[in-house]
Amino acid sequence: MSACVVFCLGAAIQCGARNRAMLIVGRFVAGLGVGVLSMSVPVFQSEIAPPHIRGRLVSLQQWAITWGILVAFWIDYGCHFIKSDASWRIPIGIQIVPAVILFVSMFFMPYSPRWLVDNDRVDEARVVLARLRSGGNLDASEVVEELHEIREAVRIDRETAVRSYADLLRVPIRRRVILGVLIQALQQLTGINVSMYFATSIFKQSGLNGDNAPLLAQGVNGVVNMLATIPAILWVDRWGRRKTLMLGSLGCGITYFIQAVATGATQHKTYDEDGSLNLNIPHGPSYLIIVMMYLFVASFAVSWGPIGWIYPSEIFPTRIRSKANSITTAANWLFNFVIGLVSPILIKKITWGLDLIFAVIMFFSIAIIYFFYPETKNRSLEDMEVIFSGSIWANKDRQRITEYDNANQGHADAKMAKE
Repeated sequence: MSACVVFCLGAAIQCGARNRAMLIVGRFVAGLGVGVLSMSVPVFQSEIAPPHIRGRLVSLQQWAITWGILVAFWIDYGCHFIKSDASWRIPIGIQIVPAVILFVSMFFMPYSPRWLVDNDRVDEARVVLARLRSGGNLDASEVVEELHEIREAVRIDRETAVRSYADLLRVPIRRRVILGVLIQALQQLTGINVSMYFATSIFKQSGLNGDNAPLLAQGVNGVVNMLATIPAILWVDRWGRRKTLMLGSLGCGITYFIQAVATGATQHKTYDEDGSLNLNIPHGPSYLIIVMMYLFVASFAVSWGPIGWIYPSEIFPTRIRSKANSITTAANWLFNFVIGLVSPILIKKITWGLDLIFAVIMFFSIAIIYFFYPETKNRSLEDMEVIFSGSIWANKDRQRITEYDNANQGHADAKMAKE
């Protein structure tokens, strides 16, 4: 709720800006709100969600982001016909509306049961769990068992409490922090925001002419992004994190490679009087490049888009989850900033070379996921202590996890037999 207030203040300053300094200050203030929200929302979702649909619920955040991008684009498209400063003040001002809606909605949201237990409010945690899991039945077996698991996990966390950010670099938490930071960095190194921020320029370079054609093509880009996130919402808890990420990387890498080949083989660089670059690509290859860009966005949206937020939100113990996720989220925004800063220069200097760089990163990320990232689908947040206590080589640690699952199943079967 505090983040919503901060964001509204920043958006209001931007909307009423009278000079560049005021606009930058407004952006900074709004950015503080966005940073807090982008860290806390997936954490909250993961803490209230049951394991078998946790990925689906956290994926809804990414889907909401794609809707925001889509709606924002079409608002911008409509406002670009306005021939005054209202063309940018209106879109900035409209941002306040969803922030106000979120602020009001939070009055009706429960506290996280894990946060309540961590703050010694166990009875309230039980009530919240009953509302979320059993329609209000406080004595339901799933409520009693999950509350016991949470209390035990909190007890263990307190014995090894992280008191500062420096403690995040200590074993055994360090491994998870590295994996969380890396997956957020790789989400940005897919190059998705190059497609989102600079799609209009890329479409122009690829041969789409006229004032509105590149803008409309970018609008279609947003539609593809939104629609392709839906399969992840529906099936990410069935597909798993590892396979989905590796297939997404493969799809992104292939589309980038085809774009690089098509551009490099057919481009003929010329420059306008204002210094704008034209690649003069023939119609056939230019249409192929545009299709590949849409397929890249679809590959990202079904994989790296949602799982880049799911994975960090579910792998950390309760007492350090907020601190650790603030670091992983900061990594996401840092790489977003760097890529947004250097990409326009690289697009102009090396054109298809940038596609090739992203293709190599995507193919390399397949190996990173395969060797280092354990599968977390259908695991309780308390199970993560076991999942990440073995070898750093995730591909070699599957036998231990299988033995753990078999032992748990044996205990469950024995308990049912007694009942």
